[in-house]
Amino acid sequence: MNIPSELKYTKDHEWVMINGDIATIGITDFAQGELGDIVYVEVETVDETLEQEEIFGTVEAVKTVSDLFLPLSGEIIEFNEVLEDEPEKVNSDPYGQGWMIKVKISDSSQIGGLLSADDYKELIGA
Repeated sequence: MNIPSELKYTKDHEWVMINGDIATIGITDFAQGELGDIVYVEVETVDETLEQEEIFGTVEAVKTVSDLFLPLSGEIIEFNEVLEDEPEKVNSDPYGQGWMIKVKISDSSQIGGLLSADDYKELIGA
């Protein structure tokens, strides 16, 4: 299972890559594996400002639909439009081409509350 050490994680299985005040967010390799084949990613919150842990979208797999929770408060500035036509990128490349959104972080103090790769491995029993 792939859990890159340079990323941060949430208990809800999102990953976060922080670059200045911009966070790129997706779901983890573990999460996509649990969901199975992803057939649709819906994010209708672009240009909205949401609070940490609010729902920013959903991911639909063959067997279930799961809410996506925002790891950090901020404005959603971009959705990965590749996923409109190729949602399976979340399965094949969850940390690369399968990223979901970019957020302009409004409260950087929340970063400290995210999980490290080691903490996330412990959470999922890896």
